[in-house]
Amino acid sequence: MDKLKIGLRHAYYGRKPAAQRFRLSLLAFDIATLVYFIVVSLLPPTPWLHMLELVIAAVILLDLLARFLIASDRRRYMLQLTTWADILVVVSLVAPLFTQNLVFLRVLRALRLLRSYHVLKDLRERWDFFKRNEEVIQSVINLSVFVFVVTALVYVLQARTNPSINTYIDALYFTVTTLTTTGFGDITLEGSSGRLLAVIIMVVGVALFLRLIQTIFRPQKVHYTCPDCGLSRHDPDAVHCKHCGRLLSIETAGD
Repeated sequence: MDKLKIGLRHAYYGRKPAAQRFRLSLLAFDIATLVYFIVVSLLPPTPWLHMLELVIAAVILLDLLARFLIASDRRRYMLQLTTWADILVVVSLVAPLFTQNLVFLRVLRALRLLRSYHVLKDLRERWDFFKRNEEVIQSVINLSVFVFVVTALVYVLQARTNPSINTYIDALYFTVTTLTTTGFGDITLEGSSGRLLAVIIMVVGVALFLRLIQTIFRPQKVHYTCPDCGLSRHDPDAVHCKHCGRLLSIETAGD
């Protein structure tokens, strides 16, 4: 058992190329699984799809067990939201009754992996593009996860009672039109829970959505700590600190 724990720790936290490839493969698995869950909502259930979902459930369960074994604080690990999201996903894949609903909580696990210190460090070391655009990429990820989670809530609460929402794409369409304040009105949420969810999306979701959009399209900043006031983010061509006015010496490529 001790050898197994050591091997797992090296795989999940090690710095060797093999460990980095292992973590990146987990990230690729998360992205592929998310795409699969969206596509499969458009397809009729078949035996081979059910078998594939059992395989996915087995991989997620093995990952859960591995992380549990190497966790420094197992109680804290079991109380994490992402841990329970994975548990719900495994249940949803094994129990046909929930297959079409809770599978979309899988997106929470993708967010955890992308925010992992080790995965981020791997991406910075491997690709200069990620290092240069890390903040924009993280904002895009946050926005995507936010939209998919809100869509999942709409789908879970409305798929069985609302004739206008039959697939995940229908729920995604409603979510995007609501968050962008387009509001075509061809799809509406039904029942008290649906109306309450619509209110939450409009009041909380729209503000958060616009905030995330702003972080994606705002001008890029560079990290340079001002010696006087400590401001650490400046415009790439800044000559003076906009907070205290100190003369700055930010290295640039001269573009």
